[in-house]
This record gives sequence, C-alpha cells and structure tokens, in this order.
Amino acid sequence: MFWLLALPLPWMLGALFANMAAAIAGAPVRAPNRLRPATVAVIGVLLGSRFTPEVLSQAGAWTVSLALMLAYLVTVGLVVVPFYRLAGRFDWTTAYFAGMPGGLAEMIEIGEARGARTEQVILAHGLRIVATIALTAFWFRVVQGAQVGTVAAVGAGLPGLADAAALLTAAIAGSWLGTRLRFPAPAFLGPLAVSAILHMSGLSGASPPAILVNVAQIILGTVLGARFVGIRPATLFHAGLLGLGATVLTLILAFAFALVMQRLVGIDIEQALLALAPGGLTEMGLIALAIHADVAFVALHHVVRILVIIVAAPAVHHLLTRRRR
Repeated sequence: MFWLLALPLPWMLGALFANMAAAIAGAPVRAPNRLRPATVAVIGVLLGSRFTPEVLSQAGAWTVSLALMLAYLVTVGLVVVPFYRLAGRFDWTTAYFAGMPGGLAEMIEIGEARGARTEQVILAHGLRIVATIALTAFWFRVVQGAQVGTVAAVGAGLPGLADAAALLTAAIAGSWLGTRLRFPAPAFLGPLAVSAILHMSGLSGASPPAILVNVAQIILGTVLGARFVGIRPATLFHAGLLGLGATVLTLILAFAFALVMQRLVGIDIEQALLALAPGGLTEMGLIALAIHADVAFVALHHVVRILVIIVAAPAVHHLLTRRRR
C-alpha cells in the first residue's frame, strides 16, 4: 500500500505501521527477531558499499561537524530530559534515560540497571525512533520533494560470483567481528565496517540485489512495529503525545545545528539533518541512501552519537546522582 501510494520508504514504513497498528489492536503479532541479525547485516553491507575512496578525502572536514554534533547532544539532554520530567511527570532517572538520544536497546538496558521505569523508557525511545523516521521521511518527500521511496533502486541486480562472495564475506565475517569487538549493534556495524573496507580498497564495487534489500526492509519494519505489542491505546496516546513533543523538540534542535553545520563546514542541510536526527542508525542510513546523501558521513555521525551516549550517559547520571545526595 505504501508503495502504491508513493509514500516514503514504503517497504520499511509500510511494514512498521501495519504491524504497529495490529499490535495495538491486540492482534497476535510476533516479531521475527531471529531474522533481525541477518536483516541488518544486509543493510549494513548495503550502506558500507557507499564508502568510496573519495570518502577519505573528506575526513578532515568532518572533525568540525563531529564537534558540533557533541554540542548538539548536550543541548538535547538539557532540553528533552527536563521536558520528560516536567511534562511527563517522570522521576528524574526515568526522564534522564528517556531523554538521552542514544540507541534504544542500550538506553533500556542501562536505564533499567540504574533504576529507571523500563516501560516508560521503551515507549520514549520506541516512539522517538518511529516519529523521527516518519517525520524525516515526510519532510524530505513532501517538503523537499526528494524521492525518498526509491531505496531499492540503489540495489543492483544479481552480482557475479566474485562480488557475491565478497558481499557474503562482509556480512558473515563482519557480524562475527562486530560481536568479538563488542560493537553496539554488532550485526549491523560489523558488516558495515567490513563492507566499507572492501569498497574503499577497491576490492568490490557491488551492492546487494534490490530484492534482498526490499525483503530486509520489510523484516526490519516488522520488528520495529511489533515492539508495540501489549501496549494499551490509552497508554500509547499519552506516551505518543510526549514522544511526539520530545521528537519535535529534538528535530528543531537538529535543524538549528544543521544550519550551523552547513555554514561552518559547507555540508548540504539535508545531509547535516540526517546526520543529527536521532532515528535509528540503520533507518537514517536508508533515508540518506534514498535521497542520495553521503551515507558515510551520516553513518559515522550516528555511530559516534551512540558510542558517546553509551559511555557518557551512565557517567553523567552517576555524577548527578552523587550531587543530589
């Protein structure tokens, strides 16, 4: 339906919203979680194929943009955490981990260990990711007029045996390496890293076939939508208002910092916004791919964002907790 209506990212967002609606309605939705590692590995290899030798020549300019992103993360924390505390009446610990723009799984795990209310953190981050993906895709498709519905077009036809072997190696070896090195989202970042090395070195110039990319997006959207199983409509309505408010605040800040990034570094506003918008790393990479933005730039900034939040958020919370005592 999303594809027939020419809506953005139809294979991922169509599956996401259909499963989210079914889950909230009480249908027996069950996510294919066992397929998720293989799915994100395919997308990781796909995004890694966008890393070309020319990317290295731009690395110097990214230092300033990464510094701006760190300032942006601090600003988001100072704005969104009090929003959840005051508007949502969350306790400070729950508000803190609900408002930090990190990865969903990491914030849930760390927040639960620190005493946050897990269900509120899950809803906050789940809705942030869904709302960010939807609003960002809508902005580029409707406001900017970009063709956000054409991600599958970047996939190639069936690769030759040598290229197929290289892509398969990137997926399998990358997943193993990501797990061994304890990457966040190892099944995604490992294949992305190995694929990027293969493509930057010129060992491969192939991409996963379009049909495989479409199937991966459908599975990913299904997994995201099924996270809303067991959530009552009334609970979701209240959490949805809070999540939408927090997402809008975050995207306003992202747009403001994107304008600064554009002026200081000369990066396109669309690319800067995708690098800052705290949707999922995989999903923002797919949107970047769909509008022909620099995937390497977007992916690097999201990797750094997640790593910084994982390291800094618990440490800062510990310091704040000690001061309140």
